Amino acid sequence: MTAQTRSQAASGGSRPLAGIRVIDLGNYIAGPGTAMILGELGADVIKVESLTGDIARHVGAFGAAMVNSYNRDKRSIALDLRKPRAIEIAKKLIAGSDVVVQNMRPGLVDELGIGPAAMRALHPRLIYLSVSGFGLNGPSRGRPGLDIAAQAESGLMSVTGEPDRPPQKVGVPIIDAATTHVGAEAVLAALFKRERTGEGETIETSLLEVAIHLQAASWNQYAATGNEPQRQGSGQAANAPAAELIPTSDGWIVLSAYTQEHWARLCKTLGRDELIADERFSTGPARVANKPAMRVELEKVLSPKSSAECVALLSENGIVVAAVQSYSQARKSADVEASGIFMQATGSGAEILGLPYRMSAGRQPSGLVPTIGQHSREILSEFGFDDKEADALVRDGIVGG
Repeated sequence: MTAQTRSQAASGGSRPLAGIRVIDLGNYIAGPGTAMILGELGADVIKVESLTGDIARHVGAFGAAMVNSYNRDKRSIALDLRKPRAIEIAKKLIAGSDVVVQNMRPGLVDELGIGPAAMRALHPRLIYLSVSGFGLNGPSRGRPGLDIAAQAESGLMSVTGEPDRPPQKVGVPIIDAATTHVGAEAVLAALFKRERTGEGETIETSLLEVAIHLQAASWNQYAATGNEPQRQGSGQAANAPAAELIPTSDGWIVLSAYTQEHWARLCKTLGRDELIADERFSTGPARVANKPAMRVELEKVLSPKSSAECVALLSENGIVVAAVQSYSQARKSADVEASGIFMQATGSGAEILGLPYRMSAGRQPSGLVPTIGQHSREILSEFGFDDKEADALVRDGIVGG
């Protein structure tokens, strides 16, 4: 079965990338997640793993969660890329594909002879995406780089946390996750370019670049003023009330009402009209300068109420507000449920997360995560290897499965 017929069989030909084949040479999140997004858009994704599999398969419970979250709806072939014969097979797979996504150790694909320069010289229509920790051009190009390193060196940790406490990381691997979408966006742009010009593309991105880009407004402000952004905890440095964390009788809410119009509306909603003209709070800069006193006044009215009461009251009056929810609370949210982002994986009762957007056909359910080398023989057959050759490759430890 060709990539096109397989994709169309799986999706009814309705997904935008039906007929596109992707080679996933990735580990952990950024590379595999990029490839999975392309797969959920209809591409036939072949995950090329070592004989022991994606490194994430061996780092405990969260590693298993990474594998399950970023490797759905793929086929797995296990190759020992330390062996020349396995490299030959990898080159054959790439030759029959449209896109390569890799986040191996920087330089490794070039050492193996399957890097972008070598492969695109042979296959000019190929789109080749490389994801690294710190980029491939600077002095740190050879350093290993995971999400936490990008958070640290991009400035993100320096602005996260309470002002009187040490810097903190974001509570989830947000840079890895964002990179999956950046990578997919770049590949989609390159596919569109290829449709118009017939030319492939070499694409590079890094966790560091993504981490900086996610802070675009803060970096722009720093460039304009030269003032280092500081940790604020809740709230914002230049506006108030903005992202203010307010305790309630049963939890916390956050609210923003920093324009003059919204501040006046908030005061009226709370029955505190006198705060509008209070010189401590009458302008944005005054509210920033007197933020602790402002929070005290807000808490006097809001803290005795439940989070649900606060959200209802403020929302009805056009004030931005939200309850701080745990995972279990968020999962039960009517809004989350209505979004349809949680789905059942095809072929099992496992709950999975779909893409964070819908097209006219709706979200398409994904398949299961493959085991290491689960589809090795199937893929070898598609690429012209007969059963005897496949048996020999497995016997010689070149292919797993």
